[in-house]
Amino acid sequence: MQGKEKILAGAIALLAASTLGAAANEKVTFGTNWLAEPEHGGYYQAIADGTYAACGLDVTIMQGGPQVSGRPMLLAGKIDFYMGGNLLSAFDAVQQGIPMRVVAADFQKDPQVIMSQPGQGLDKWEDLKNADQYILGDEGAQTFFQWMVTDLGFDAAKRVPYTFNPAPFIANKKSIQQGYVTSEPFAVQKQGGFVPNQFLLADNGWDTYATTIEVMQDTIDKRPEVVQCFVDGSAKGWYNYLYGDNKAANEMIKKDNPDMTNEQIAFSIEQLKKFGIVDSGDSEKLGIGAMTEARIQSFYDKMVKAKVAQPGIDIKKAYTLAFINKGVGRELKK
Repeated sequence: MQGKEKILAGAIALLAASTLGAAANEKVTFGTNWLAEPEHGGYYQAIADGTYAACGLDVTIMQGGPQVSGRPMLLAGKIDFYMGGNLLSAFDAVQQGIPMRVVAADFQKDPQVIMSQPGQGLDKWEDLKNADQYILGDEGAQTFFQWMVTDLGFDAAKRVPYTFNPAPFIANKKSIQQGYVTSEPFAVQKQGGFVPNQFLLADNGWDTYATTIEVMQDTIDKRPEVVQCFVDGSAKGWYNYLYGDNKAANEMIKKDNPDMTNEQIAFSIEQLKKFGIVDSGDSEKLGIGAMTEARIQSFYDKMVKAKVAQPGIDIKKAYTLAFINKGVGRELKK
């Protein structure tokens, strides 16, 4: 831990010891990057079971979605915390001189998955490059696919756009398709009548953290106890959501997003656990939300090699470890 972060950690400890006091029930807003879903379950859980309130926060979740731009609202001070995707946005913020930091990573693994149909010669990760067609969205084509081409030898000419409809993948048995491990495999099972092969990018070298908590440096400087409460409360929320009674949180999710079904929720939670999306690796010792400098550096180096990120970025300005890696909430794991 660097000297400045040691000082910050000490200040946080003093503030935590004195509790939030006058700031009790301080209202804060957390912007998510998509419509309410089980992938946001830990945050809803921490509201539902009073975990945030216990350390003095009154948290409102502002849903994301196709028409919502949450990060600009964070930069403008309209919301207090924002749910990042992977680490690329944090690297980009440093490059642009934006004083935003990642303070926790609630997903140890990016849930991005590549699917193939069983029994078509595409049953191993190393076989996937031989598919006739790669069905990938624009964002994926500009990020993880560049790494797949550079590091793994995938053929850029085989990529076709993904329109969030599994029908082309189901129809073409020799194709592969991107998706979230919590979502698209469920859609394929429902529409195609088969369970697709699922290859998590995170298990094959794509070592970014995901579902990060982003916050402006000004908030860290002026309200570190609020940041600590939100980070700790979110970690405890995730433990309780995955391993405890999550009924109230799921009802909140369905209220915010009426299209969410009980069947989809059950599938998503099962996948989060099965693939260790939230709780695996470093989090098993350091607690949910854990990050390490070595892993962040590893991902940055891969992105520079793939020409997705610019070289020479001071990536230590993209994050702080002052609020995490303390094992908070591990006792809740059942």
